[in-house]
Amino acid sequence: MLRWIRQQLGFDPPHQSDTRTVYIANRFPQHGHYTPQKFADNRIISSKYTIWNFVPKNLFEQFRRIANFYFLIIFLVQLMIDTPTSPVTSGLPLFFVITVTAIKQGYEDWLRHKADNEVNGAPVFVVRSGSLVQTRSKNIRVGDIVRVAKDETFPADLVLLSSERDEGTCHITTASLDGETNLKTHFAVPETAVSQTVSKLEALQAVVECQQPEPDLYRFIGRITVSQQGEEIVRPLGPENLLLRGARLKNTKEIFGVAVYTGMESKMALNYKCKSQKRSAVEKSMNTFLIIYLGILLFEAILSTILKYAWQSEPKWDEPFYNRKTEQERNSSQILKFISDFLAFLVLYNFIIPISLYVTVEMQKFLGSFFIGWDLDLYHIESDQKAQVNTSDLNEELGQVEYVFTDKTGTLTENEMHFRECSINGVKFQEINGKLVPEGMTDDAPDGCMPLLSTEEELFLKAVSLCHTVQINYEEPDCVCDSFYQANGVSLQMEYYASSPDEKALVEAMKRMGVAFTGNNGEIMEIKTFGKSERFKLLHVLEFDADRRRMSVILQTPTGEKVLFTKGAESSIFPHAKSGEVDKTRLHVDEFALKGLRTLVVACRRFSAAEYEEVDRRLHEARTALQQREERLAEVFSFIEKDLELLGATGVEDKLQEKVQETIEALRLAGIKVWVLTGDKHETAVSVSLSCGHFHRTMNILELVQQKSDSECAEQLRQLARRIREDHVIQHGLVVDGASLSLALRQHERLFMDVCRSCSAVLCCRMAPLQKAKVVRLIKTCPEKPITLAVGDGANDVSMIQEANVGIGIMGKEGRQAVRNSDYAIARFKFLAKLLLVHGHFYYIRIATLVQYFFYKNVCFITPQFLYQFFCLFSQQTLYDSVYLTLYNICFTSLPVLVYSLFEQLVHPHVLQNKPALYRDISKNSLLSFRTFLYWTLLGFCHAFVFFFGSYILMGEDTSLMGNGQILRANRQLMFGNWTFGTLVFTVMVITVTLKLALETHFWTWMNHFVTWGSIAFYFIFSLFYGGIIWPFLHTQDMYFVFVQLLSSGSAWFAIIIIVITCLFPDVIKKVFYRHLRPTSTQKSQPIEAYPGTSCMDSACCFSSRKDWREWLGQLVERVMIRYGPGRVTRWWRDSDPFCSNDQRILTHSPVEATRC
Repeated sequence: MLRWIRQQLGFDPPHQSDTRTVYIANRFPQHGHYTPQKFADNRIISSKYTIWNFVPKNLFEQFRRIANFYFLIIFLVQLMIDTPTSPVTSGLPLFFVITVTAIKQGYEDWLRHKADNEVNGAPVFVVRSGSLVQTRSKNIRVGDIVRVAKDETFPADLVLLSSERDEGTCHITTASLDGETNLKTHFAVPETAVSQTVSKLEALQAVVECQQPEPDLYRFIGRITVSQQGEEIVRPLGPENLLLRGARLKNTKEIFGVAVYTGMESKMALNYKCKSQKRSAVEKSMNTFLIIYLGILLFEAILSTILKYAWQSEPKWDEPFYNRKTEQERNSSQILKFISDFLAFLVLYNFIIPISLYVTVEMQKFLGSFFIGWDLDLYHIESDQKAQVNTSDLNEELGQVEYVFTDKTGTLTENEMHFRECSINGVKFQEINGKLVPEGMTDDAPDGCMPLLSTEEELFLKAVSLCHTVQINYEEPDCVCDSFYQANGVSLQMEYYASSPDEKALVEAMKRMGVAFTGNNGEIMEIKTFGKSERFKLLHVLEFDADRRRMSVILQTPTGEKVLFTKGAESSIFPHAKSGEVDKTRLHVDEFALKGLRTLVVACRRFSAAEYEEVDRRLHEARTALQQREERLAEVFSFIEKDLELLGATGVEDKLQEKVQETIEALRLAGIKVWVLTGDKHETAVSVSLSCGHFHRTMNILELVQQKSDSECAEQLRQLARRIREDHVIQHGLVVDGASLSLALRQHERLFMDVCRSCSAVLCCRMAPLQKAKVVRLIKTCPEKPITLAVGDGANDVSMIQEANVGIGIMGKEGRQAVRNSDYAIARFKFLAKLLLVHGHFYYIRIATLVQYFFYKNVCFITPQFLYQFFCLFSQQTLYDSVYLTLYNICFTSLPVLVYSLFEQLVHPHVLQNKPALYRDISKNSLLSFRTFLYWTLLGFCHAFVFFFGSYILMGEDTSLMGNGQILRANRQLMFGNWTFGTLVFTVMVITVTLKLALETHFWTWMNHFVTWGSIAFYFIFSLFYGGIIWPFLHTQDMYFVFVQLLSSGSAWFAIIIIVITCLFPDVIKKVFYRHLRPTSTQKSQPIEAYPGTSCMDSACCFSSRKDWREWLGQLVERVMIRYGPGRVTRWWRDSDPFCSNDQRILTHSPVEATRC
């Protein structure tokens, strides 16, 4: 009983075997003791909450944040002890933040619930009790036989039992899983393929044994045991037999399959991507600043408590005549009194920690992320794809990138393959007008003439036409065109579908040369060799894997001979070749690679009858094994793919994407180092790096390749480091291969890092996916902790994308796994420049200013409260009314900074793109450095001192304070007690911090004007209503008529104006002098008005020294009140600027005059 309870609570999960047994149609054994396994139902649950756990679970997650938890503690302290402020002052902002966040998360979860209900309630057909029954998707159980019709999605992971075709095959597309739109063929075992009706399926007696669920989409190990006439037949099951949930049935009328994985155990559900846990540098800086401000808060609270007891050491202040202590107060513990006073001061000063900072940052990131999707410059017209934001938490990180790691194929190149050359039996050939012509010769044969090919050349073409997994789709053409296939007198058009663009390019090239692959009918592969049809029986397919780097097929020729055709990387074929022109072919492969072509080597092996029997037996044993199947298959594949006869090699061109060279040059000018990580061979990778501008022709190329031992690798690294120190060239490039990298990272990591950091460009070739991630981790974790970005388009780039600080997925032709696992997704590599140089720049300056400004305005807010304690004997009397304490961060000062953080632009986007060097101005988190943080903090303290003492000096002279809290002046009586004084300080503060943000604003929109001046106006209107009416629901109303009386005094208006100018005028002077004496590159590039004499159109913080101040003030007012049109703007920079060398040609997407540079 205790064990059961522990299992239900999750402390002691039940034991689960490594395999699961599925009885088809849920016909469990009737004899013997059998305990059925428990499987998940078929409900998909992507939601996070339920109606019952939403409140406790959401509150628990929100209070895990330090700031929220801190304010909760303050709120509880206010409830438990007598504090100077009402609990509402902390409780209401906390309630507002918690409520807004809960509503946002609740709405998002409601949308997920709605989507889940649509999926779970979809109608499906299952075979039960000898008939086809319609039910809901969520009611499918493991073991149910499910019928799926054409163009429907599979409701669970199914093992294919039968289809409308006699051979038991079907075509599917997995676009929703991995983005691959090609048709894939899946197979049923022969013993179940004949069960094409419900009655036959009802009579089927079979058991499926398979592995427990795992997220790998391309891995499935199992076997099916079919009982026929008392005999049990065992067949292996692999990925080709499994129909994944989410995939769609194509070109097949209907199929029947048995559910093996359901609901959250399906592979699609196991691949749900969790929200990224990456944290930006800005967030880390923000947390550091919070800790510093928490230290300031504790210091002020402790100091105030100590000073209070020091002051009360004198009897006249400890127990004045107007505030006698009770007997209980005299006898209370001094320690408890000290703690109580400390907590009271903590509550009084707690607003120095900005609770609304988190919610404002979240809103800024969430709303700001829409600008990336809306940017038409990031929209790719040909593919109709726009940029995607998968996580908005890293927007500002785009402006801090120091290293870019990029894949080559499909990222720098188009991943559109075109056959160019081949080598057959040591002779190089090229394709001319669809014919295979030896190099150096021309195509003199007339059109339609059948070429004369040798036996070796014809065998090579047949090998390439048959060694693949290409599928064919036949469709009726929309126009009169060449037909490739005739069926019942109807002309059909043939189209190849392949999982790899290389395979499709090769099969299409062979077709043009006269050896056309015409179809795969079950076990028969058919080709037409110069019009003559030949049928080959497909015996086995040895699938491609990253370790072997090759794939093979075993066929039976029309003459009955058993032959193996294999193709793969040269490093995986040459070592196993025992005959053929190996040396000449190797030379040709290197020549192809130097031209930037992708190479594949083709070979064959002929089997005797005895050899094939051995091969067939060992393959069957390995494929039916449930344990260590992959290891056993790898061993058998190595046994089969040896003693090869080399046939030749192919060279396929992968064209560079548009503007790759300009993009890499722009990133380099921005101070970003670009590393290319590719699986291609050394020569191909170097050639592409040179053609795309990653390597320059004048660059000194260093190599760390083909290292065999640790000592050899260490010696080579030391030589490279010595050459870098001795060579007086500006730039070095480094080439590393996968094997040498493994040795370098094993024991010589520091030396390898020193060499890499001294190189401006690094190329890593022959890289495995995990090696890519290791390289990224190596740079990311080095002492400098640089911000890394990884960009790729394929499944082999996922580990690299997830490892980097920022992951970018390219919407290419290798599926959508990279896009699904990335933080951002773009259609082309050229868009990376706009994403970093413009969006990254904007996001960073916006959020950096937002964070600094939030701390600044809260220092301005709470420091006068601290200073006021020196004038009230540390009695914990609050300076501001409780309503003002509550609404300061929520209403009075929140909107201007939010709008600023959404729309601010220091420089026009086109200037940022044309001058990539401006990216350097914000690198290394420069706007959130400790020096900048210290400046904003000290500025806040200075302004707070001016607020407090300015109000005290200007309004406190020549007055006599009456006992009723009134000040008696000559000929007039004015209410000027502590609430009036506090309101004056608060009014000056709201105006000053709002205008301070206006000074920081360079890009004014109508919304900036509205929220800036509207916030000040709202404060005045609210205060008039709040203090001008007796509100019946308020227990006390200390502010009644205070604000009206304050504004009726001319001296109060004079004090407000003088104090605001005193605070902001030095800041204006500082900005003007810094702009003229020490301007940054960004300031030099800021816009000017069309008429001369003004050095900054958008900013209210600078003016030309040639203008009279009255003239400048008039223009400043005009600028503030008028929204600027783009026609009045020109962009400028001086010829002497060092970063303007040739930046103006980089990625010019607009009619900006580059000649002005």
